[in-house]
Amino acid sequence: MESPCILVCSIDMKTGYCFGCGRTRDEISEWIAMTPEQRRAVMALLPARLESVERRPRRETRRARMARERGIAE
Repeated sequence: MESPCILVCSIDMKTGYCFGCGRTRDEISEWIAMTPEQRRAVMALLPARLESVERRPRRETRRARMARERGIAE
């Protein structure tokens, strides 16, 4: 199943959108239950949403942590 998730799982409190993918909490939790048409409709909204996210997450993201840990393990 296609997903816009990039493992930057942190919600911008101002917009309500995930910093990484642009989805709302509800869209993230309902993603698996959505039809392909519903997922495509949400995907079409994401680029504009990501433009409206002004801040970056303050904590280390899961993607950054995984990359850092891979670098240590290698």
